Amino acid sequence: MSNLNDGDVEGIVSIYSKDAILVLPDGSKAVGQDAIRAFYAELCKDRPRFAPGEQSPPLVNGNVALTSTVLTNGTVTVEVAARQEDGTWLWIIDHPAIGFTAS
Repeated sequence: MSNLNDGDVEGIVSIYSKDAILVLPDGSKAVGQDAIRAFYAELCKDRPRFAPGEQSPPLVNGNVALTSTVLTNGTVTVEVAARQEDGTWLWIIDHPAIGFTAS
């Protein structure tokens, strides 16, 4: 699996469904893989480093799963994934900064 620290934009985009929604830092939304790709290409231009967070176990209900992570800076991420026909999971909604934990 790719990660942002590798600067592998295509690897990151591959975890999103074709019509996925990514909430951007300004609150607007990138809809679809092309828009998500454009966001990550810009984000990765200067090769920032991201520390891993603490992932919660996924909450699965049939073919839908909710995932979340608390990042090292206290930011809470939330993602909704859908099981594909081949059994793999792709994110359909990604909100990388839905809230913050108390310091």
